[in-house]
Amino acid sequence: MKRTRRNHAPGFKAQVALAAIRGDKTLAELAEHFEVHPNQISEWKQQLTASAADVFDGTPRAKAAEPDLKVLHAKIGQLTLENDFLESALTKAGLLSAKR
Repeated sequence: MKRTRRNHAPGFKAQVALAAIRGDKTLAELAEHFEVHPNQISEWKQQLTASAADVFDGTPRAKAAEPDLKVLHAKIGQLTLENDFLESALTKAGLLSAKR
């Protein structure tokens, strides 16, 4: 039987790990319920308990890198100029209708 590797969302992993920490069900019961291998549940539980203190350390977490708006605005301007140029060139060549 060939097993496929699935990528689970972080929220799902947290839900499974929290259920394992609660201890209301055995690993086998959780594995059947969430359709995940018991070893995977143990790994996620271990990851959660190892990093749980980070939630309360008081230092702000690094957010995902925010895009540089100046660079994006410059790119928008460049593309607008290129589109305008191409539109006028195609219109002059008769390949683009002026009714747009």
